[in-house]
Amino acid sequence: MLVAFSVAPLGAGESVTAAVADAVRVVRESGLPNQTDAMFTTLEGEWDEVMDVVRRATEAVGRHGHRVSLVLKADIRPGRTGELTGKVARVEAALAQD
Repeated sequence: MLVAFSVAPLGAGESVTAAVADAVRVVRESGLPNQTDAMFTTLEGEWDEVMDVVRRATEAVGRHGHRVSLVLKADIRPGRTGELTGKVARVEAALAQD
């Protein structure tokens, strides 16, 4: 399962860098395959372990304010692993054929 999520405190001012860094720290310490870009953090694993990381990352952000915004998108494909990089590799291969 892949989960892409974005979490940020509301009402914390113009910059949310410290809060987002706390969330990303939770993700990286989880040991699950992950990547972070300018908009989302994506991680790969089984349902319970991925959702636990999302919950803990959300709680970490919550310590920066009284309200949290969470956006989550999941690709649930039982029996597949390595999709964090595999999906991108397949698109790159298709583009290389052009």
